[in-house]
Amino acid sequence: MSAIHIVPVRFRHARTFVADWHRHNGMPQGALFCLGLADEDGVLRGVAIVGRPLARMFDNGQTAELARCCTDGVVNGCSMLYGAAWRACKAMGYTRLITYTRQSEGGASLRASGWRCIAERPAHKGWSRPSRPRGLNGAEGDELLLWEAA
Repeated sequence: MSAIHIVPVRFRHARTFVADWHRHNGMPQGALFCLGLADEDGVLRGVAIVGRPLARMFDNGQTAELARCCTDGVVNGCSMLYGAAWRACKAMGYTRLITYTRQSEGGASLRASGWRCIAERPAHKGWSRPSRPRGLNGAEGDELLLWEAA
């Protein structure tokens, strides 16, 4: 088994990786930065996309949101990405990093990298309103857990 390490990734490459490997949800529309995991041969094995928080109450200039964490199944890959994303955010001056998971997901990688679950969010019917229609993002109807990097 080859060693993996953190690498910078362009947003377009991260989006392609997520489209190929992610189980659910639509694609983030933008990003502050992206990180990747590469093996010794330079093959991309995982990505993390960090952006501004979707919830406007969290968008205070000091909080970032990990919008996607996705791997090809490499061992400990998600934990490495969660930890690296928080270290990068702190280095950039952010004081908080959050993410959401579905209630049905275990969260072992988050707990292993020092994150804590801080809230449960009820299921919602989507972001669409008559005045501003939105497409479905794949998470409608799922209860979510809000996590914070510690």
